[in-house]
Amino acid sequence: MTTRFKWIQMFSSVILVIQLTAAAVERSDFIIRDGGEATLSCENLKNDQDKCNGTTWIFSNSNTASITLFEKGKIHREAKNKSDRLSVTAKCSLVIKKLTAEDVGRYNCRRFSKSGQQEGSHSVAELSVVNIAEYKDGDTVTLNCSVSTYKECKYTVKWLYGNKDLSMSQSTCSARVIFTTSDHIYTSKSSEMLKCQVTHDGNVQEFIFRIQSFDQETGWCWWRFIIVAVGLAALITAAVVVHIWTRAAGIKVQLYENVVCNDDR
Repeated sequence: MTTRFKWIQMFSSVILVIQLTAAAVERSDFIIRDGGEATLSCENLKNDQDKCNGTTWIFSNSNTASITLFEKGKIHREAKNKSDRLSVTAKCSLVIKKLTAEDVGRYNCRRFSKSGQQEGSHSVAELSVVNIAEYKDGDTVTLNCSVSTYKECKYTVKWLYGNKDLSMSQSTCSARVIFTTSDHIYTSKSSEMLKCQVTHDGNVQEFIFRIQSFDQETGWCWWRFIIVAVGLAALITAAVVVHIWTRAAGIKVQLYENVVCNDDR
């Protein structure tokens, strides 16, 4: 009976520790397109911090050891490779600009008292980055939408035109669609209707991909041809004018010299 009571007591203690641990961590997911900007907030921040001196931001991913990004009110030296893209707001949120796949990972925000003791709960943000690539081969166009994630993929990815699913090939965290340059999708003036949709736990995000259609490209080429032609014509005209002016000036000099010579006689 005593042994059974001890097991129950131990099991209850473990459950309590798990509950307290879960309550002590504020978790959030961010999914941003590459080249974009992410603002990761540090939850439950106290207002008594001066320039976020008690806040520490730590980054980790599946490939490298943890790196300290921000500590004691300034960007840490370990983050020198991306320091020009990092900043911290007045509320100690971490801002990352010009996102790339290298920024994918887990960001941990912790707060410390002046004595160095960790205070309250800490925030954990997992950042995923969406990349959309376009490939052309003759009159064939391939669009690929992929999501780089921290650890395992938890997203469903697909292509939409308006609100309709496109015929595509899908794999883990990516979707690919293929069509020709004569397809209505490529020639449509409503190219903002082409979207990559990323879904997780009922949360849906859509990333618009605007295609520069064949007609638009051709029109731009014609404009470039016209601009170059006009510029070349202007240069030729200027050269002719300069040449004529130079010859005229030479004739005037010769006439002047002849007049002087005749006066000497």
